[in-house]
Amino acid sequence: MWGCRGLSCAARVLLGVPRAAGSWSSRRRMLQPGLRTVNVIFRNLDTAADCSLSYKELKGLLKSQTTLIDVREKWEIGQFGKIPGSINIPLGEVVEALQMNPKDFKEQYNQDMPAKSDHLVFSCMAGVRSKKALDIAMSLGFSRVQHYAGGLEEWAKYEPPERKQ
Repeated sequence: MWGCRGLSCAARVLLGVPRAAGSWSSRRRMLQPGLRTVNVIFRNLDTAADCSLSYKELKGLLKSQTTLIDVREKWEIGQFGKIPGSINIPLGEVVEALQMNPKDFKEQYNQDMPAKSDHLVFSCMAGVRSKKALDIAMSLGFSRVQHYAGGLEEWAKYEPPERKQ
């Protein structure tokens, strides 16, 4: 890829490339005269590739100081169960929850509010919503975020989900 065209959002952030309004041609006009574009190859910079976890990786992380957030709806937790130790914050509440006052967060989710430097892992049923939650958390400044792409569907192949009694 040439210049900034086709770079993932993560690559743009790392390179400090500003978002430009308009088409690619308007971005080229913003470049200083005399500067040449450089062919830059980025490998594994996409958030989905870098930030997804396997079952084994998640299982190991759950033994450490990792906050696992299940972004499925409450009825899904009731019907299908959850990964033990996870807290439920439905995807529609993630933006608000990650910006809450710590006291309000503790009251609503019965868990300490994660700091922007804490390790967060998002999960859902099959990885689609958890990837969206990961992108939201990154946009809010959380730096150590991952998602369990296999979700509860994969977890259930290895061990039974936790169900409410």
